[in-house]
Amino acid sequence: MNRSCLYAGQVMHHRMKPSRHRFIYRVTSMLLDLDELNQLHGRLRLFSRNRFNLFSFHDRDHGDGSERPLADQVRSILHQHDLDLGKGRIELLCYPRILGYVFNPLSVFYCYDEQDSLRAILYEVSNTFNQKHNYLIPVDQEQGPTIRQSCDKAFYVSPFISMATQYHFRMQPPHNRIAVCIRQTDEAGPVLHATFTGQRKPLSDGSLLSTFLKYPLMTLKVIAGIHWEAFRIWRKKVPLQPRPSPPATRTTLVNHSGEHTHETV
Repeated sequence: MNRSCLYAGQVMHHRMKPSRHRFIYRVTSMLLDLDELNQLHGRLRLFSRNRFNLFSFHDRDHGDGSERPLADQVRSILHQHDLDLGKGRIELLCYPRILGYVFNPLSVFYCYDEQDSLRAILYEVSNTFNQKHNYLIPVDQEQGPTIRQSCDKAFYVSPFISMATQYHFRMQPPHNRIAVCIRQTDEAGPVLHATFTGQRKPLSDGSLLSTFLKYPLMTLKVIAGIHWEAFRIWRKKVPLQPRPSPPATRTTLVNHSGEHTHETV
């Protein structure tokens, strides 16, 4: 039985200050078991790996941008931080390429061990300057079904939000439903609340075709929506924040208390 599936739902962003701004978009994300990619490529007519199709997944869209299998890259990052999954699986929540185009502001890797315990979450953040950064946070095994994690912001994303902020993640791992909730705060309180919530759907040619007919330009709409909402915020006279140099290293490791312990290449 394939673990890979679709999640149909919506993205919501609500900025609290310095000027309130809110939007909601309907989207469909893919959850991909990275060890199933070749099987999906062979089974589905409308989905391909590293090749053009109506829907496709390219390893180079994530990680270090190379053709090296993404599962190997993620396991290498985990190994550097003494997180050994054995033969456990890695599931990636992301947007697929549609007709060859994709932009993923946030991609989430759920990393499980051989006992099917969620051991770590890797948050891959991308900005519109063609830069990426990872936050790797081990999962506290004493937590319940909802995973709560925090870290300081280390990577420039929005031109309207200061670097001196913190992320607070509230994650409902993939089951019949999924939820990714991010609250961003500064020393004075909440700045932004962003969520993706979705309902599980099977990954089949039928569901892919249905998704395309409902949202034919979905991945283009993601990047267009980012720029449109930025324009709307700019019109509200929200001041622009300076863009610092990106972190010298690709991955920031965060401990359970939300402190950055060190970074790696």
